Amino acid sequence: MSAGRKLRAGLIGLGAMGRNHARVLSGLDGVDLVGIVDPAGDVTGTLRAPVVPELGELLAMGIDYAVVACPTALHEQVGLELARNGVGALIEKPLAQSVEAAGRLVEAFETAGLVAGVGHIERYNPALQNLRLRLEAGELGEVFQVVTRRQGPFPHRIADVGVVMDLATHDIDLTSWVTGQEYASVSARTVSRSGRLHEDMVAVVGQLADGTMVNHLVNWLSPLKERSTVITGDRGCFVADTLTADLTFYANGAIDTEWEALRAFRGVAEGDMVRYAIPKREPLLVEHERFRDAVEGKESDIVTLRQGLRTVQVAAALLSSAADGSTVDVSSRDVPAVPAAV
Repeated sequence: MSAGRKLRAGLIGLGAMGRNHARVLSGLDGVDLVGIVDPAGDVTGTLRAPVVPELGELLAMGIDYAVVACPTALHEQVGLELARNGVGALIEKPLAQSVEAAGRLVEAFETAGLVAGVGHIERYNPALQNLRLRLEAGELGEVFQVVTRRQGPFPHRIADVGVVMDLATHDIDLTSWVTGQEYASVSARTVSRSGRLHEDMVAVVGQLADGTMVNHLVNWLSPLKERSTVITGDRGCFVADTLTADLTFYANGAIDTEWEALRAFRGVAEGDMVRYAIPKREPLLVEHERFRDAVEGKESDIVTLRQGLRTVQVAAALLSSAADGSTVDVSSRDVPAVPAAV
């Protein structure tokens, strides 16, 4: 790209997430949002870029990269068309609805030598970014367990995948990324209570490569909206609330209690509690800035398609486990480990 020229970006899909992408892209430094694809058109009449019904019309406008925010079932078809036309892509999570489709996307973009990434937005949540740095610095000591809870009301916009591919993929990716560890094995149970084709609740027990225990509880059936990540280790536990981007540390105490009944009950004494003051930038904006920098050839920590493929592999293993009640070994999958933070 010539110096001073803005990147030309396109957007595919104007659902709830697509509209957020449109908002951020419209004000992103160094980028022009030149066109949007959605068969329904601009139903609000508020978008600055023209909305066209077909991907071919967007490609004819000449774009450097596209953000893919259409339904998951269309990711493979749209992504392969972008790769064939030499256009980079930021593809919303999950990368695809199957391991095979995700693998074809990885191959297509790598063969074409294009910059491509997956929109695992939790990596850019301020609480989790800060938590990862603290874990890397050894503030927790040895990590024993990662527990996530992600629940809330049913999103009627999601019809092509269940809660495992749509929501649990957040927790799979963030757990591997925050700890720097791959999954070794997983076991899951699912239920479907909403009368839809796909599962709407999942409970996961897993183990990471270093022996860390993992638990995920994910559902679409609760009026309570919760996004919690709790990591327990040698020196206490971190609690990240990704709804509010708050990070709290509960330290193991060094002071013995003199109350005999409590001393007999508690395995670990209570220590100080600290809620960190951290800068809170919008995760979606940070995600777009990092991807823009990668397209421009700068060093940038985007979520690679191979990492997105790995997450789809683990999610598929959860569904396999739930189907037959087995524990699935995912340690031998041929996907590179999550790299260190840039």
